[in-house]
Amino acid sequence: MTQNENLVALSEAGVSVWLDDLSRERIKSGNLKQLIDTKSVVGVTTNPSIFQAALSKGDAYDEQVNKLAGEGADVDTTIRTVTTDDVRDACDIFLPQYEASAGVDGRVSIEVDPRVAHDADVTYSQAVELWKIVDRPNLLIKIPATEEGIPAIAKVIGEGISVNVTLIFSVERYELVMNAYLEGLEKARAAGHDVSNIHSVASFFVSRVDTEIDKRLDAIGTPEAVELKGKAALANARLAYVAYQQVFEVGPRFHELAGSGARPQRPLWASTGVKDPNLPDTLYVTELVSPNTVNTMPEKTMDAVADHGEITGDTVSGKGPESQEIFDKIAALGIDLTDVFLVLENEGVEKFEGAWTELLEATDQQLKASSKG
Repeated sequence: MTQNENLVALSEAGVSVWLDDLSRERIKSGNLKQLIDTKSVVGVTTNPSIFQAALSKGDAYDEQVNKLAGEGADVDTTIRTVTTDDVRDACDIFLPQYEASAGVDGRVSIEVDPRVAHDADVTYSQAVELWKIVDRPNLLIKIPATEEGIPAIAKVIGEGISVNVTLIFSVERYELVMNAYLEGLEKARAAGHDVSNIHSVASFFVSRVDTEIDKRLDAIGTPEAVELKGKAALANARLAYVAYQQVFEVGPRFHELAGSGARPQRPLWASTGVKDPNLPDTLYVTELVSPNTVNTMPEKTMDAVADHGEITGDTVSGKGPESQEIFDKIAALGIDLTDVFLVLENEGVEKFEGAWTELLEATDQQLKASSKG
């Protein structure tokens, strides 16, 4: 099969192409393997909303859920079994990409229960449990970057477990995430783990930043405010990349760990589907091209990039000053950026909690129906 030239160009520019979706149908039909062969896909991310959507469509899971019902499994056990089975199968599909990239890519993510996003101890225990259940070296455990999640991230990495830190919105929180990663690596090394086997990505959410800030710019309504619409998300991500460079390219703390084989925690651009129809549908891909990054895309965005995305090389490096200027202008208009990021984090956790609750309820109904049948 022939790879799409636009996505090849993106990969050659240093961006790993990951799919932001997973379902049993994708796995069993061969669709996931086809995306690897034709769209340069080298990883997959999942979240509670993705699993909720997958399990609510079609009948791909009916046989397994009915079997579990017959065994007397409860709702939590059923969902854990179904989702970890999918992730394990996806890990096996991506094993060649994992081996070819020395563990950098070929990664599949699974998230801890979003209901424990504000409980560090339970987050830690769930992360360890999921790591053992899936039992694949190319797994990433997703942990939300809430205040309570930060210490859990360090503790999980300290156990030698690879982590995808999710729901990052601000550079300030991202700096705490990078610190937690380094702390975790130091703990892991002290405990005798081979730190070269520990990998991590930091999922920086993109489009939602524009959605929230543009709403506030519209409310202000001045020409200066309107001029800034559609610019905050890219500026935020580019400032995050500056922070990444400071820690992992020139920082002495990571340099010392790198001597033991430690890998940098790559920035991952998440939420890259464009929500504003007035913006180009490839904006959060073509304008976030830089080395050592990941872009996890919904299939619709991936198709748009494959069809008409123009990859022109690095569109991030060196743009820190102009990105900071955009944020200075936004703040000067009276927009409370601290509040923006707090709202986005809370909404993100609530959205995943809501999807998980829907999944629990639907699965509970199916288990009860199977038991009666």
